[in-house]
Amino acid sequence: MRTYLILAALMVAATLAFAEGLPQATCPVMGGAVDKALYVDAEGYRIYVCCRGCIAAVRADPAKYIEKMKAEGVEPEKAPAEAPVK
Repeated sequence: MRTYLILAALMVAATLAFAEGLPQATCPVMGGAVDKALYVDAEGYRIYVCCRGCIAAVRADPAKYIEKMKAEGVEPEKAPAEAPVK
């Protein structure tokens, strides 16, 4: 019985850990490793890319790449909020 409770607890913990999705590690356009200095902020998300050439592709159709990432279990990072104008 104790083993079943431990297994159940581990399954719940694993489910919660992956419920939000994985952090982005690959470019949604070319599939290479992302360069954290290269990104596009669109539709409330920050989408990292591997090279400058991929920036234009993401800007042209950000929804396509956001959906692709989510379908792969990746949760795009939220874009920082704009600073309020004083």
